[in-house]
Amino acid sequence: MSQAFRDLLKKVGSGSHTSEPLSRDEAAAAGRMMLTQTATPAQIGAFLIAHRIKRPTATELVGLLDAYGDLGPMMMPIDTDQPVVILGCPYDGRSRTAPIVPITALLLAAAQIPVLLHGGDRMPTKAGLPLIEIWRSLGLPLDQLSLNQARQLLQDTGFGFVYLPKHFPMAQALVEYREQIGKRPPLATIELFWCPYGGNAHVVSGYVHPPTEELAKGTFAHQGREPFTLIKGLEGSCDLPRSRTAIVGVTQAAADFEHLLLHASEHGFSSHDVPLDSEADYLAALPQVLTGQPGALFDSAVWNGGFYLWRLGGCETLEAGIAEARRLLSEGQVQAKLAEIQRVAGQLNTPTEAALV
Repeated sequence: MSQAFRDLLKKVGSGSHTSEPLSRDEAAAAGRMMLTQTATPAQIGAFLIAHRIKRPTATELVGLLDAYGDLGPMMMPIDTDQPVVILGCPYDGRSRTAPIVPITALLLAAAQIPVLLHGGDRMPTKAGLPLIEIWRSLGLPLDQLSLNQARQLLQDTGFGFVYLPKHFPMAQALVEYREQIGKRPPLATIELFWCPYGGNAHVVSGYVHPPTEELAKGTFAHQGREPFTLIKGLEGSCDLPRSRTAIVGVTQAAADFEHLLLHASEHGFSSHDVPLDSEADYLAALPQVLTGQPGALFDSAVWNGGFYLWRLGGCETLEAGIAEARRLLSEGQVQAKLAEIQRVAGQLNTPTEAALV
């Protein structure tokens, strides 16, 4: 048993009247002891559920992110003048609405805006469709690449993926606790804010509940991170909804945070999100959208792509972004970018003759 961890556990788990928030250094120490399994399984489980009941503070979340920074993967900067866009979505995937993030990522890469995603396999508590299964269906062996190869892919194509089981096995080892405690632990929140890239980055974080937005603002303020974008998205993802007002928090610096309220219907789109009735049907339809085939999924891709092109400086207005997103999809440039990523990823994943000797 770790006595040091036990002392931290007592602070967060002693009840509603006597529990105390951890300092940034204490939260970082707790994170390191969990990741390295210095703490016992009983201690880790107790901490995660107690911390969820207490509710973490921004200071505690930034401390846990410090532990991720100390022990986790950090992709070295690529050669680019633009910030790399980090799209932070819930690791436990999607179960109700069709994911648009993969199309958005490919579209941004096609527009010369580099983008990096991160995630793992099917994960409790939702165990929804994860990003990695979508990439596999598109012929991308992202789960086979080393971190250096993932960086090379980002450098060569403007697209990259950090895969938790391969690139951060310490964090992957904590996934089983989600099943055992039956709830998303605070680790699920920091995954939305995590930036596994060591250069200039623009973090985009999805969320469901308004208090998460405040936690994100506080966490990024502690980190000195700017700019950033917060999306009250579909199932907590970075996907803008069409069925309701899209609430987007944007900032270039902490002092000028503001909300954008966007309505898809004002830009010619129907007020319906695309349901995820069947994962197989969604995966079959995805390549058709990438070639510009019209339909509900295509419209959601244009709506999201247009917003991101505008927000990230690719277009001067939202209307221009929507037009450009439609053009990139309809003229096959997004499909061509996928083919390029497939080719480069395949080459990186092929052993060289020297490696075989």
